[in-house]
Amino acid sequence: MDGWGITRLLAEGKPPDSFQWTLIGVMAVATLYVAVIRPFLKKKKDPLSRTPSSARLAQERSVERQMQNLLVELSDMARQISAQLDTRTAKLELLIREADEKIAALRAAGGIVPRQSHDESPAETASTLSMPLEAPIDPRHAEIYALADQGRRPIEIAQQLGRPSGEVELILALRAETASTHTT
Repeated sequence: MDGWGITRLLAEGKPPDSFQWTLIGVMAVATLYVAVIRPFLKKKKDPLSRTPSSARLAQERSVERQMQNLLVELSDMARQISAQLDTRTAKLELLIREADEKIAALRAAGGIVPRQSHDESPAETASTLSMPLEAPIDPRHAEIYALADQGRRPIEIAQQLGRPSGEVELILALRAETASTHTT
């Protein structure tokens, strides 16, 4: 049924049946869609083409002020941290100077004090002494050392003692490292 058919039915004065009313409704919706809704949806809104409203402009200014306040706070915080670092550095230098003075006093008194510069490690200092630096063996490590001396592997030792294998390997590696520094 075309548009002229609907007009003819209405002109004849016959009441249309429900199918015809449905058809009229669908045609009205289609016409409304094609004429009004579709062109409205096709228009792409360009955000730059709109003029900023006063509310949006006020919001942007508020955000800008907040950012400026944040930058000021960050700058103040950076100054405070820098001052704290400078203070701690000065304290550390003072402690180092005091330690150097105490070492010099011990040397003057005839005590045995290793000569260690700030760049040397404690292991290098221990090697410069006439007597080797022996650390007491930790009783928890003694078991591991005894089993390792019997020829057992670290995994076996860990299983037997119920300890993690990584811990056993670390203890044995530190023992080997300590032994090599005492021999040099």
